[in-house]
Amino acid sequence: MRELEYPFDPSQILRRRKALRRALLEDGRPRLPKKIAVLGGSTTSDIIKTMELFLLDAGIQPEFYESEYGQFYQDALFPPQQLLDFQPELVFVHTTSRNITHWPQLADSPQAVEEKLAEELGKFRAVWDSLADTFHCPIIQNNFEKPFYRVLGSRDGWDPHGRGQFTARLNQAFAAFAQEHEGFYIHDIDYLSADFGLRRWADPACWNLYKYALCLEAIPAFASAAASLIKALFGGRKKVLALDLDNTLWGGVVGDDGVDGIEIGQENGVAQSYYEFQSYVKELSASGVLLAVCSKNDEDNALSGLRHPEGLLRPEDFTVVKANWENKDRNLAAIAQELNLLPESLVFADDNPAEREIVRAQLPGAAVPDMEGVENYIAAIDRNGWFEAPSLSQDDLRRGEMYQANAQRAAQQARFGDYQEYLKSLEMQAVIGDFLPLYLPRITQLTNKSNQFNLTTRRYTLPQMEQIAQDPSYIRLFGKLTDKFGDNGVVSVVLAHVEGHAADLELWLMSCRVLKRDMELAMLDALAEQCRARGVQVLRGHYLPTAKNTMVKDLYPSFGFAKTSEDPSGATHWELSLAGYAPRCQVIAAAPPEGRENNAEKG
Repeated sequence: MRELEYPFDPSQILRRRKALRRALLEDGRPRLPKKIAVLGGSTTSDIIKTMELFLLDAGIQPEFYESEYGQFYQDALFPPQQLLDFQPELVFVHTTSRNITHWPQLADSPQAVEEKLAEELGKFRAVWDSLADTFHCPIIQNNFEKPFYRVLGSRDGWDPHGRGQFTARLNQAFAAFAQEHEGFYIHDIDYLSADFGLRRWADPACWNLYKYALCLEAIPAFASAAASLIKALFGGRKKVLALDLDNTLWGGVVGDDGVDGIEIGQENGVAQSYYEFQSYVKELSASGVLLAVCSKNDEDNALSGLRHPEGLLRPEDFTVVKANWENKDRNLAAIAQELNLLPESLVFADDNPAEREIVRAQLPGAAVPDMEGVENYIAAIDRNGWFEAPSLSQDDLRRGEMYQANAQRAAQQARFGDYQEYLKSLEMQAVIGDFLPLYLPRITQLTNKSNQFNLTTRRYTLPQMEQIAQDPSYIRLFGKLTDKFGDNGVVSVVLAHVEGHAADLELWLMSCRVLKRDMELAMLDALAEQCRARGVQVLRGHYLPTAKNTMVKDLYPSFGFAKTSEDPSGATHWELSLAGYAPRCQVIAAAPPEGRENNAEKG
């Protein structure tokens, strides 16, 4: 919804909130239901109502539990029955500097200041520990905005007695806790308040009259940022930034002005602005965002512009280059198809408003920010939170390299007439076995990101996955695939719940980057072996249809499963007898993780 994209009008959002909500609920899009508990140290009703808009727009259908005013501590340590019955899938602790109770005084000794810091931190750690032990779900905690006044002036920022220094140290302690605890995340209102303007953000009248810890006009910015973090936790991070070139990555038209005539570098303010934007894009790429070119251009001209000596981005930084005279919406659809992604994984950045409108109309799943003035390009992408990164795995950091290797595989495939011979030529090796603690964050991430090859589309939090990893009633398998072009990382996850002589497949998913390489057969072979070792005679499979996973609707029959039933919703249920099962995969050499017991040994 355009009204909810940066730069949005906060007063319009607040004024038209009911109408916007109604329009979102009536747009017919499928949404992921999520239960979110908001425990507040201030009035949170307007924050929740506004955050709902941004979550609905992001494809999440939220159901909220809201604590009474100022009851965050009590609800966390002594959860009321209503909260226990609610069973949240995420808890958001909305506290601010207004909730700090042990401020240092100028007369305090250094030891007294340290004791107050420890006491304040201890209060919050008690909240987090209690929530984690009770609900086993992700926890989001605001850090602290700076106080809106400074008794000591500039000294307030470094003197141990200064409130500015005290909140900075608390924020550092919160950050350290997040670094040490999976499933705990910081919502950075220290940054948000500075970006909005601290003097307006911390309007004392809003607190004194209504107990709002931030002014009404700041609520949409707050809600947008919080929703970006929540949607990223549940797999809503965009994966690709597709970029126009002329007047987007550099000033001028390379085909008309020549490489020497385009503006990029340090020569003047305009050239520096394009250089700064390229620097931002380069940093996004380093965080795992895939880059693509989508430009109406001759390819030779496009590549020469990307080789400009003053530019930061090079042709090899881009996973896909579409520089031709096709309509850009078609090129974007082709980019998504080549990367085995859905169009909603894309963000398209183009300075031309006409091109943006065509893409919005023809490819509604893609995000298309307004790019007005090169000095605003970074904010247009950054403030919308499409590339929010609540976690960063090694696979994330190597994603560009992995997709570049995929391009090499595609080039090799073109040289083979027989597909099985091509697969054998890849010299694929898989590690398939029980979950390892090292890979649990990536395994959890996959459950929230994989949509196309995901038979039940169940989502899991890290605490939930940690519990499953210790549950002997499960057969758990992760699959890691390498070949002669590189390491694809952890690409597949299977969960089967054992009941007597049968096992129910609760989860079967695979990353889109290894589709059509028979990894699903290798996983099936490993699963069948684990099942038989535990006396399981029958596998039961379930396909729950969504708008995104139609590609796997025929997976079970292709494996030889027999359909046992079909629901009115289109969900199908299947069974496979393991008597006489013979391995299916002929092109991948699979082995268990070294030095680890497997599920069969545990069972």
